[in-house]
Amino acid sequence: MIIVEEVQNETQKKKFLEFPAQLYQRDKNYIRPRNQDIEEIFDPEKNKSFEDGECTRFLFKNKQNETVGKVAVFISGLYEQKQPTGGIGFFDCINDQQTADFIFDHCKMWLQQRGMEAMDGPINFGERDKFWGLLTEGFAEPLFGMNYNFPYYKELFENYGFKMYFEQLCFSRPIFADVSRIFTLMHTKHSRNPAISARPMKKNDLPKFAKDFTEIYNQAWAAHGEGKRLEEAKVLKMFKTMKPIINEHISWFVYENEKPIAMWMNLPDVNQWFKYLNGRFGIVEKLKFLWIKQFTKNEKMVGLVFGVVPEWQKKGIDGYMIWEGTQHLRKHTDFKTTELQWIGDFNPKMIKIAESLDTTVTRKLATYRFLFDRDQEFERHPIL
Repeated sequence: MIIVEEVQNETQKKKFLEFPAQLYQRDKNYIRPRNQDIEEIFDPEKNKSFEDGECTRFLFKNKQNETVGKVAVFISGLYEQKQPTGGIGFFDCINDQQTADFIFDHCKMWLQQRGMEAMDGPINFGERDKFWGLLTEGFAEPLFGMNYNFPYYKELFENYGFKMYFEQLCFSRPIFADVSRIFTLMHTKHSRNPAISARPMKKNDLPKFAKDFTEIYNQAWAAHGEGKRLEEAKVLKMFKTMKPIINEHISWFVYENEKPIAMWMNLPDVNQWFKYLNGRFGIVEKLKFLWIKQFTKNEKMVGLVFGVVPEWQKKGIDGYMIWEGTQHLRKHTDFKTTELQWIGDFNPKMIKIAESLDTTVTRKLATYRFLFDRDQEFERHPIL
């Protein structure tokens, strides 16, 4: 017998946050997410998905009143698919197929009652940049905002009948690995051009770099696949939010005279610091974080965005920028690896760019789909 509890009070919210830490307590690679990063997703005042969506969290307990699973189930007007599709996320479960099937059945019924015809998971009730996908390969310490799970979760999903809607690829490379000869050749070539210069991002000039970032991004990515145009004011706000963790040696811009033509944006993987805080970030933890950040080496950085304006694409300016930045950060930082956040297998152009940066696939995640009509033909995510 499994008891279902809707998460409503503070005790249940705490259990929702604490259950994964109990489940993974012997897993050396597990890093507990900050409580506030999860709770903000379920706060209608902070998550715009509530404006035209609905989300409920559930706990599942056995007859001994022990928690054996949890999940969030939701619908969002922003999540447009071929058929009405809901989502499930923040799924955790003991290694028991019957328990998992009970949770999935419960989510299916909840979504059917709201007119849905399919459910995707594990996904986020919001943007794709956090808590999206099921880890299937590369069970190493997760990056900040990245899902982590036991290998047996794959069987729980697939045995129930979920099928892979798309695969998410993460690319990585050692900082001190050999750099492609074409990169060094392009660096030599463009270094001879006095109009071309590369500059690292500086905290004391965020408005300028926000403007340059917006200009490059909107030219390079806005019309690419599912890209969206960015507003300079929102970019500046984002940069100001990131300011405490910005490392001035690892994000680079390239200019033709004073015109921004390329960018390579990176941040330290803050999980390398947050892993010591056990999910909390109160006053004590903030002070501890500052101490850890000051005295603990962070050897992993995360690639956020890479872009070149159209008129400079396929001219080697990317190689110039990468080698210029790499030479600098090798001297001035402790970073040993860089990892690009996930790229969908439906985006071959972006995959090709990642591969051109001398990277290799180091982990994979899966976004699964379950069609309620089992006779309906299953289709994977269309190629962009």
